[in-house]
Amino acid sequence: MPTSDLRLDPRGYKTHKWLDLDATYLIVKPKFSLRFRHADELRIESAMSDSYRFGDYNNGSQVGTNRGTIYNTFPQAPERSETPPRPFATIPFSRDPDFVNRGDILEQIDRRCSEPAARVALVGLGGIGKSQLAIEFAHRITEKQPDIWVFWVHAGMYERVEDGFRTIANTVKLAGRNEPKANIPQLLAFQRTERQMDHDPDSADDRDVFDNANIAHGTTSGNERERRPFATYLPQSQNGSIIVTTRNRELAFRLTGRRQNMIEVGPMAQTDALALLEKKLGSPADLDVAADLVQALDLVPLAISQAAAYIQARAPRSSPEKYLAEFRKSEHRKSSLLQYDAGDLRRDGGASNAVLTTWQISFDYIRSKRPSAADLLSLMSFFDRQGIPGWVLKPPRVTKEDIPGRRIDEDRDTNFNNGRSATDSAVDDDMDSDTDSDLTDDSADITDDGFEDDVAMLRDYCLIATTEMDEFEMHGLVQFSTRKWLEQWGQQETFKQKFIERMAASFPTGNYKNWATCRNLFAHVQVAVAYQPSDDRNDIWATLLYNGGWFAWSQGRYEVAQRMVGKARRARENRLGKEDTASLDSMSLFALVLLDRGQWEEAEKLFVQVMETSKTKLGADHPDTLSSMANLASTYRNQGRWEEAEKLFIQVMETSKTKLGADHPSTLTSMANLASTFWNQGRWEEAEKLEVQVMETRKTKLGADHPDTLTSMANLASTFWNQGRWEETEKLEVQVMETRKTKLGADHPDTLTSMANLASTYKNQGRWEEAEKLEVQVIETRKTKLGADHPSTLTSMANLASTYRNQGRWEEAEKLEVQVMETSKTKLGADHPSTLTSMANLASTYRNQGRWEEAEKLFVQVMETSKTKLGADHPSTLSSMANLASTFWNQGRWEEAEKLEVQVMETRKTKLGANHPDTLSSMANLAFTWKSQGRHSTALALMKDCAQARQRRLGAEHPDTLSSLATVIKWGS
Repeated sequence: MPTSDLRLDPRGYKTHKWLDLDATYLIVKPKFSLRFRHADELRIESAMSDSYRFGDYNNGSQVGTNRGTIYNTFPQAPERSETPPRPFATIPFSRDPDFVNRGDILEQIDRRCSEPAARVALVGLGGIGKSQLAIEFAHRITEKQPDIWVFWVHAGMYERVEDGFRTIANTVKLAGRNEPKANIPQLLAFQRTERQMDHDPDSADDRDVFDNANIAHGTTSGNERERRPFATYLPQSQNGSIIVTTRNRELAFRLTGRRQNMIEVGPMAQTDALALLEKKLGSPADLDVAADLVQALDLVPLAISQAAAYIQARAPRSSPEKYLAEFRKSEHRKSSLLQYDAGDLRRDGGASNAVLTTWQISFDYIRSKRPSAADLLSLMSFFDRQGIPGWVLKPPRVTKEDIPGRRIDEDRDTNFNNGRSATDSAVDDDMDSDTDSDLTDDSADITDDGFEDDVAMLRDYCLIATTEMDEFEMHGLVQFSTRKWLEQWGQQETFKQKFIERMAASFPTGNYKNWATCRNLFAHVQVAVAYQPSDDRNDIWATLLYNGGWFAWSQGRYEVAQRMVGKARRARENRLGKEDTASLDSMSLFALVLLDRGQWEEAEKLFVQVMETSKTKLGADHPDTLSSMANLASTYRNQGRWEEAEKLFIQVMETSKTKLGADHPSTLTSMANLASTFWNQGRWEEAEKLEVQVMETRKTKLGADHPDTLTSMANLASTFWNQGRWEETEKLEVQVMETRKTKLGADHPDTLTSMANLASTYKNQGRWEEAEKLEVQVIETRKTKLGADHPSTLTSMANLASTYRNQGRWEEAEKLEVQVMETSKTKLGADHPSTLTSMANLASTYRNQGRWEEAEKLFVQVMETSKTKLGADHPSTLSSMANLASTFWNQGRWEEAEKLEVQVMETRKTKLGANHPDTLSSMANLAFTWKSQGRHSTALALMKDCAQARQRRLGAEHPDTLSSLATVIKWGS
């Protein structure tokens, strides 16, 4: 057994040089042996009866006669004293010359660190710039106060925390640090210094490191080691402060103790992001491209630095423009770019400089700790990044599949070409999604609690944010990274399908009663367009897109609707065949979208196909077949093909009477449609007779305040309006408007339509102020309800402009008309009928101001486009020709005016009939031209014919009749 080497300590103490024999230390003394563990636990084995007292240093116990084992503890001999060094900073990273100051974050850190025993946490996503802010702050503090300690501890793993604490102890030459059982964190925790000691635990993301990964000291073979969480060892000196950077919000709270001590670090402001890009690459050649690039990178500093490094490494063959183009090219290319890692001296060597890798570390951790939270994140990654409703994300209970209705309600509004629309609505029962539950309240609570725990974990790691509306948001790059992470795990298609199923169960049909829900979810349906699943699950995706397209169509977003419904149609036809009912529904809706885009021929072709297939598959008298025939007839009517439309509408009406009954809602709708055809032909008496019949039957069958009854009343009022029966018109329109306000609400589209119609009646009576007040109210409500660029909003703006024009308020009228025209061009297309109408309106305003050249230029453009788009004999084309002739007339260009007016009159006689109101208007216009040319007798004869025809057709009291009679008297006198 080795013996101790006894020597004399300078202070007079006897000390020993311990020999380490497998952690058992031995001292040999006369007559007894001492064995102890870890140098401070003394075990005395003695067979003597004498008492011994140790010297001043080894203060121990006095032992008399003893036959057993005695334990005692002796203090360790003091270390040789060391002179502590002067304070200095131990920052492992150099200062970043490209650092961009981000608002007042550094000032916030400085302000909070100035408080006693301060603790501050920078919280945010990986790569968001937390460590770079901490590095810059550390260098600034050192620069201002060189006589303080600044330490940096990597806290990603508990081994690195232990190493960091030991490095601090060695740096300051902490007394007791070299003892075999020295508890370094504890020594630091209770260290008191006269100078400030700043600690920066960097990337403290794993809560287990600080809460559950305990520090154990000692290597005893028999006793339990001391275990305490790391968090308990963080110093709380009044002279020091601690800055923590972490992705974990909850850990930040636990380490700082107050929410007020947490500083959220989010993406950069755009100006700061552009400044960072400029520092990395120099001044951009194109500021717009640079702005688009940093926005595409979600203003995340690491992503911007990564992109800049990629561009620099490949210059001059790469540039911000080329990088952005590649980034947007495909998801595969985007993934490749975001995995580029050029290294960074100011990031921990164990941390990746690739955005995808950086964030996927967090995903892996969440998956290991709480798989359900990882699943929720995976599902959310397929939604649009903003406005993700919580109720859609929660696990569904028991749901019923949504079965869409077949026919879509048409919105009616004032038409600026002819003043009114007498179109009735096709009405069908709508079956929307419904949910119920067979879960108990307890199980529902458990489900909700689990969901909230998942949300809390994702929020704590700054992967999602919540709003006050029970909605969630995610950064676009986080979503993309999550999807790529799922792809690596082979789970991308699984969660994509879950998203489609969840959305299909949540998104209803496009009927008005569902608009609020549709509006909240529509952005997510737009995202779903790109998520076409495999063929065996296409039906659910197609239903979602069909309903989404239906809503887009109802909002006047025709381009979006055409894309959605087109995809739904192809998916259904490929999976179910072209003759399946669902496929025919998609084809019909697609044709309606084309109809509203002014693509008459394409719509007609599809409607014919639907009609013929329905006849073969379902029978000529099946309700679906009749609906397809009615849709085709509406197409004919919009093209001015009155006879063909009338023939089909009569067939639909008669079959409906036989098949469904004379008072069936579908029969009444067909009668209303036929009346609208009569109305368009100026056959007011026939239209009125049908409309009265429909209105009275609906009152009896459905009730006086039923929406369909109100529609029939509005249509009858339109017929009265065209006959100049203003009082009867006003009475009906006021009744319809007030009932709709009560029944449907003041902002319902039908209510707004009735208000617009009443305003039109006021306008025709010269009641400008009343008309203007209603029209302004309609515009503002439609802007709020439908959007500033919705076709109905644009129509109401055109109506107000017409009121201004009739009052001679040219500048106000022109301003509105220019806005309507430009928006229509962008929204609907330059050759859409509504766009052409807006151009004609503006031209009329120019004409009224005597701006002949500008008016002529627009009228010619409208006429030529109408000829190409609608046909040379379409009513709208003939109206544009009449407008151009009027412009010639006002300039005294009689021959040019006459030539056009004769052509218009003759074509209208053939197309509409000799007694049609439009034909009679063209006769009156030609008579005025002849009078201006000095052809008095010829002009008077033509005007007499016109007056007599108007009296027969419109009635003796009609304004047009009275006007032509007054002209005859004037010219004949």
